[in-house]
Amino acid sequence: MNQIENTLTSLEVAEMVGKNHKEVLRDIRKIIEQSGQRKVALTYFQEDTYEDVQGKSQPMYRVTKKGCEIFGNRMAGSKGTQFTFGYVERFNQMEDQIKQAQIPTTQRELVQLALSANEETNQRIDVVETKIQEIEENKLITTEDKGTIDSHVRKKVASICREQRLDQQAKSLLFQDLGSSIKRLFNVPNRGRIKDKDFLKALDFVDTWEPSSVTRAQIHQLSLFDETA
Repeated sequence: MNQIENTLTSLEVAEMVGKNHKEVLRDIRKIIEQSGQRKVALTYFQEDTYEDVQGKSQPMYRVTKKGCEIFGNRMAGSKGTQFTFGYVERFNQMEDQIKQAQIPTTQRELVQLALSANEETNQRIDVVETKIQEIEENKLITTEDKGTIDSHVRKKVASICREQRLDQQAKSLLFQDLGSSIKRLFNVPNRGRIKDKDFLKALDFVDTWEPSSVTRAQIHQLSLFDETA
């Protein structure tokens, strides 16, 4: 029940028109160049390779029915007519074979068709589930959640300032330190880019945060400065 590819190779075309394969390749390349629509032309003349008798890879094209029509239009006289009849017959044969291959005629083929359909469905479900998981993994916190984190940040800094009787300058240092710590921990440019899955972790981090040794030293220097002022 394998689907038969509805193209002819440029090797087959060369045999049908009685030309050397290199000549056919040259003619096809000229058609592509002169088309002015290379992308479209390459859907009619699809680039591919084959192995020659020496096992070396050689260029060829897979030519669609439309490609054969374009190729045949360039041929005058009886050769063009013969080629047209030839490729039309070949494509008709392939289409008949495809139709026959697609219709299950035995219980075994019906089972195979059902299994194939089930497998394809499962694959699609897997793709959808993977995409959903990716969306969930990368979903950002809402504006409301960001407001909650900001509120916890303000409360944490206010609590430290109240306990240690710190002034406005020290408060600014604490805000800078805590803000930088959050961005480093969650690898974000700002708190609004924190992922939804990290929301609770961010709250816990803020609530248990302690100033860095550098910030503590800076605050200590400020207090010494105030004492000598």
